[in-house]
Amino acid sequence: MLVVVKIGSSSVTTPRGEVNETAIAKLCSEVAEQMGNGVQVVVVTSGAIAAGIDAAGIDFGSAGRSEENRPTDLPTLQAIASVGQPKLMRVYGQWLARYGLVLGQVLLTPLDFQDRRQYLHARRTVARLLALGVVPIVNENDVTADDEIRFGDNDRLAALVAHMVGADLLVILTDTAGVFTADPRIGENASLIEEVTEIDHQLEQAAGGAGSAVGSGGMVSKLAAAKIACWSGIRVVIADAKKTGVLAGAVAGESGVGTIIYPKDRRLSSRKLWLAFAVAPAGSVTIDAGAMGALVGRGTSLLPAGVNTVEGDFEIGDVVEVLGPQGSVVAKGVVRHSSKQLVELAGRKSSDLSDDISRETIHRDDMVILE
Repeated sequence: MLVVVKIGSSSVTTPRGEVNETAIAKLCSEVAEQMGNGVQVVVVTSGAIAAGIDAAGIDFGSAGRSEENRPTDLPTLQAIASVGQPKLMRVYGQWLARYGLVLGQVLLTPLDFQDRRQYLHARRTVARLLALGVVPIVNENDVTADDEIRFGDNDRLAALVAHMVGADLLVILTDTAGVFTADPRIGENASLIEEVTEIDHQLEQAAGGAGSAVGSGGMVSKLAAAKIACWSGIRVVIADAKKTGVLAGAVAGESGVGTIIYPKDRRLSSRKLWLAFAVAPAGSVTIDAGAMGALVGRGTSLLPAGVNTVEGDFEIGDVVEVLGPQGSVVAKGVVRHSSKQLVELAGRKSSDLSDDISRETIHRDDMVILE
């Protein structure tokens, strides 16, 4: 069995930004236990920026540390990350060594998932680390990856890593017991949802907004990550990092360990998953009801005749979102027309197009349906 475990900033650092050795020691102990049982484990950790804030000597003044006065400019965040990353890895290394384990640091950026060659290289590297009995400790490369810092959390990264390595289980450890029917911080009647078979709009609304001041994600981002994993055929458990034996319980599928989210029967290929989640759209096209029915119901290609409006500035080969008549995202795909071309071609029948223009705006082989 192969498990990816993601732990957030609020769990591995204190509110002051110091590395929480107790939390990391607990996680390393549970990782060692599972590896002793023959389970392969990849850890995706946040905390480099949070751990580096105090170490870099940043003075918050009389206002104290809070989400509002946390540094936000990119150069400062990158500088802090460069200080915090080795500090974080040193603690992981020390605690894993107590169990005779060695860590292998893996720093990834969005480009590692967008470029096919880099994706395959990263996958081979992590696979080799696992084969050697090393514990891969993955983090986003905050020092150089502008987009990843702006994305703000490692939840999506963990889900993409889980797909990349062919994991059986993704465990997202956070500072709450799982997904609740309402925000437990403000709702007295909020109750834990122990099992989820479908992540729908109602569940996403119940998840609320961002999390703690230390972290930068929240339950919404964890559900978004769970969606990626579910489309990859991977079971997900969202649970409290402080819960005793949480990793063993998640591996065993114990009831009440947290929120268990079951995978979809339909598994997306690596290419389809890349289209759906790993690459940001360069623009969007809105289609009419007839085109939507053809795409979703019959799996056809998108033709210019079904396009109503075009948004953004994109070129041939870019990825765009396909919006339905009501504005919801129904698909993503690689376009065969530029935005300038498509503005002129929108609504025109294939028979009206010249021979040197593609008959499909997005071919069905280059499109993933999300509706």
